[in-house]
Amino acid sequence: MGNGFLGFPPSTLMLDVVVSALVLVVPILLFSLFLVKVKKNFTAHRNVQLLLAVVLLIAVVLFEIDMRLHGGWEQIVNRPAGRLSPERIATIRQALYVHLVFAVSTPILWGVTIAGALRKFANPPVPSPYSARHKILGWVSVVDLTLTSVTGLVFYYFAFIAK
Repeated sequence: MGNGFLGFPPSTLMLDVVVSALVLVVPILLFSLFLVKVKKNFTAHRNVQLLLAVVLLIAVVLFEIDMRLHGGWEQIVNRPAGRLSPERIATIRQALYVHLVFAVSTPILWGVTIAGALRKFANPPVPSPYSARHKILGWVSVVDLTLTSVTGLVFYYFAFIAK
């Protein structure tokens, strides 16, 4: 089983890629918001959002494949077998369940936000009557994606870094 590149065995390459993406996603979101709010560059905002969505979708798909190839998260976290106590696994499982609430809702909410924007805004995008709804959906998506990132990092910390 391959180790990751962040130096916290027994993590895998894709776990470390996803964790790196979780660290980068919030600054990229902030940059995208800067583009639309300060620069009024709606096209650049759209392009950053679409690129971020595609990159994260690919990362998540590869991550899920990696999880299947390595027998699931418990097999990875507990390498070598029996390394962690049942209590420790229970704590890690709780962190994962909190993370999954946001990790499952984020692509749904973000997908609705992006699909609505692609359908309702002109090309190139300019403000429209749909802007108010998009702004609400966008902010909820940003909060949800930020919580996905934070809780994913908490899970990684408990699973691979904390002693």
